[in-house]
Amino acid sequence: MKYKNSDNFQHHQADKIGVLLSNLGTPEAPTAKALKPYLKQFLSDPRVVEVPRLLWWCILNGIILRTRPKRSAEAYASVWTEEGSPLSIITRQQAEKVRAKLQHQHPSIDIAWAMRYGKPAIAEGIQTLIDNGARKILVLPLYPQYSAATVASTFDALAQDFTHRRWLPELRFINSYHDYSPYLKALSQSIEQHWETHGKPQKLIFSYHGVPLRYLHNGDPYHCQCLKTSRLIAEHLGLNDDEHMTTFQSRFGKEEWLKPYTDDTMKSLPKQGIKSVQVICPGFSADCLETIEEIGEENREYFIAAGGEQYTYIPALNDSEPHIEALCQLIQKNLQGWLDDPTLPITPTNTTTQDSSDDQTAELIARAKRAEQCPYNKPST
Repeated sequence: MKYKNSDNFQHHQADKIGVLLSNLGTPEAPTAKALKPYLKQFLSDPRVVEVPRLLWWCILNGIILRTRPKRSAEAYASVWTEEGSPLSIITRQQAEKVRAKLQHQHPSIDIAWAMRYGKPAIAEGIQTLIDNGARKILVLPLYPQYSAATVASTFDALAQDFTHRRWLPELRFINSYHDYSPYLKALSQSIEQHWETHGKPQKLIFSYHGVPLRYLHNGDPYHCQCLKTSRLIAEHLGLNDDEHMTTFQSRFGKEEWLKPYTDDTMKSLPKQGIKSVQVICPGFSADCLETIEEIGEENREYFIAAGGEQYTYIPALNDSEPHIEALCQLIQKNLQGWLDDPTLPITPTNTTTQDSSDDQTAELIARAKRAEQCPYNKPST
């Protein structure tokens, strides 16, 4: 087997810390041609669809990939922008803002972003960090609530990539932040700001992406974490139980998924006297097809057609300052210990005294001199 190497490696280079932000993914274009390989990669993941492989291969290749790409392309076209996919654009903006904020305090930190499906791939993001000198990598999947279909799948992609690498970096992995206070605070502030403009609704709906019910019975904590997120936000906002509810969207196929379903809820609420609702999707760190089109448009139509009068979607946190601050705090929390490594470049935040600064500077100088004496070291360019 030929292992992946780093073409930019220098023995004397200072080690860096890499942080990889990842999200689900997006096709390269809103066309049936682009959707087919994207959907094939996504729906071929056994973490996403837990069905016997031979049976699912026949269903996927014989039915789904013959019909769904065209329908999905039409939906993606409705949310596509001149810059591209909203999810891709926002994830890139999140990475850029996190990089700017963290590097101001810790120049030794490098940030990259990647998608589990589509491009840039997880392997590309890891390679970018390693090529830039990262020897320690923290991976943050931007899914606040853990699910095997999302977070564990991200880890699978990492593990697969690592089996092909010569020099493995140290690895840390954040598997959820559903009850992380800064994240909950950012969501609560977003809701309160929305209320200042649109008023308070009769009912606030927390809509999360659904998963098959059997995943819960098999031990997946996703349902429990979603309910906890909703409960903590409602407590922060001072809402009574009858002023909010949690629902699940985007179900696929005939199998029973987590309930109540968002679309069925929107069709039934007006009959219960609920004429005004606002919907927020705490499980989505960035707006995408499922929030912009499915929640912002499709479910609004269901609600209004059923007799509802006021329906608004509260956007995801995206690259808002409270969200970037929450992500930076989460990253710094999980980098504890690494930022004190004496082999990192000297920064005001990892130096406590003048003596320690001098010691670290001397170590880096000595390291460079030893590297120069190594007959195998590549010449600096």
